[in-house]
Amino acid sequence: MTMLTFEKKYRVRGGTLLGGDLFDFWIGPFYVGFFGVTTIFFATLGTLLILYGASQGPTWNIWQINIAPPDLKYGLGLAPLMEGGLWQFITICAIGAFVSWMLREIEISRKLGMGLHVPFAFGVAIFAYVTLVVFRPFLLGAWGHGFPYGILSHLDWVSNVGYQYLHFHYNPAHMIAVSFFFTTTLALSMHGSLILAVTNPAKGEPVKTGEHENTFFRDDVGYSIGALGIHRLGLFLALSAGFWSAVCIIISGPFWTKGWPEWWNWWLELPVWT
Repeated sequence: MTMLTFEKKYRVRGGTLLGGDLFDFWIGPFYVGFFGVTTIFFATLGTLLILYGASQGPTWNIWQINIAPPDLKYGLGLAPLMEGGLWQFITICAIGAFVSWMLREIEISRKLGMGLHVPFAFGVAIFAYVTLVVFRPFLLGAWGHGFPYGILSHLDWVSNVGYQYLHFHYNPAHMIAVSFFFTTTLALSMHGSLILAVTNPAKGEPVKTGEHENTFFRDDVGYSIGALGIHRLGLFLALSAGFWSAVCIIISGPFWTKGWPEWWNWWLELPVWT
């Protein structure tokens, strides 16, 4: 299906969640809608606030620009603009832009008459982000527990949080999340390499079919999940990685305050060892 034909298929009225026909319009090939407008608003405002914050800092070095959250003394209150308030407004804009984009995806899905797999998947990514900057700081009693907006400062924050719990990789939910991340990469790299192999045959050989793909995996690993199945598996693995990454950080602090190696003492205390 060509792009122009595809556009005709979903350039239909309706499917909007808010705004009705008033916001049911396109700019070129892109559907906008009410939530497209709010996405543009929040994304533009958030970007301008980041640039303003950078202009007030000591450097324009993109690696060192840092928009820090409020000091812990401000708790869950609104901080002065240059003492964390800017971070709070940028966070609001980010959440507004992400949620607006997801709602726009829902409207497009409704126009196409398809399921809500795409916005649901994006919603898991939003959940992971909001866990870091809203849920966990709220449970800990201060917005200052959120991560800073900056490249090196963000990496420092990740490192520091890891050291707060001695060895963060002993966090069981972190182990599950990393396992899902790596398995996602493995499964989809195997799928992608197979597709390239069958659609780019050697000179003089025909392009292979789906049956060749299934046969290859049955011969290679003893089982073929199928063309649709591999995409469902990839979606499940990717969403699980995002979900467990959110779990691993939200239990660190609000629900577990000691070093993560200590959590594994239950294993040493099993009756079998005595």
